[in-house]
Amino acid sequence: MDVVSVLLVIVIGLAAGAVVNALSDDLPRRVRPQLPHYPDGEPRELSAWLGITAFLTGQRRSSGGAALSWRHPITEVALVLLMLLTVSVVRQRADYSDLQLVFWLFHVTALVLVTVIDIEHKLILFVVINPFVVVAILDALLTQKNAPPEIVEALIGGAVGYGVFFLLYQGGFLFTRIMSKRRGREIKEVAFGYGDVMLAGVVGLLIGWRLFLFSMYITIILGALGALLFILSRRLLGTRYSAFTALPYGPYIVAGALIMILFPTQVGGLLLGAR
Repeated sequence: MDVVSVLLVIVIGLAAGAVVNALSDDLPRRVRPQLPHYPDGEPRELSAWLGITAFLTGQRRSSGGAALSWRHPITEVALVLLMLLTVSVVRQRADYSDLQLVFWLFHVTALVLVTVIDIEHKLILFVVINPFVVVAILDALLTQKNAPPEIVEALIGGAVGYGVFFLLYQGGFLFTRIMSKRRGREIKEVAFGYGDVMLAGVVGLLIGWRLFLFSMYITIILGALGALLFILSRRLLGTRYSAFTALPYGPYIVAGALIMILFPTQVGGLLLGAR
């Protein structure tokens, strides 16, 4: 990419990061999104709308002492890097189009929003997922001549993603019920929330059913590694571990989706070759 393109993507990424942070602050509290503010509700100065500038200019805290978390600058930097990677990868593909690039930048932003909220609150909100579904369908309709999936494959992918994770969701309830009876106490945690089911359906819409199968495989592997690292970290820190600790699964679904959106041929070939 030329310098102008890089700078443009950085600006877009920072702006998108600010939006993601603002929505992550307000949507989980079930309130209407507001302009950037501190945790105590005090509005932030325009120069502190970005987490990065708030930290660099000493405006991290409100007048009442409420501080912005490190999530704000980290999210902005992560989104800039993801957008730079997306633009760099997409422009090298034969199915590249400007419209497809716009859709993919939206998808990356939405997936980061889902990840941030799920990590912080263990929630995947319908108010995020429902518009995402609409945009994913529009993507398949408007870009099917340039880049897969076509609308039929996208709809099948959505059905497969939703269906597979809905079965896992129901299986989680069954497993929890069985373990509750065996332990003689009620276990409220389940392996998957319904938000994970909806997110899997969106991923299927985005990449089609064929790539979703690869994405699901990656998700399972990453989820297992994440759980293992969590258990090891608890033991190293000397903290007691509960076998039914609720862990956010959305980030692993998102990771699998991003990998298959950006590197479908390379990763698909690698996984097939490993069989």
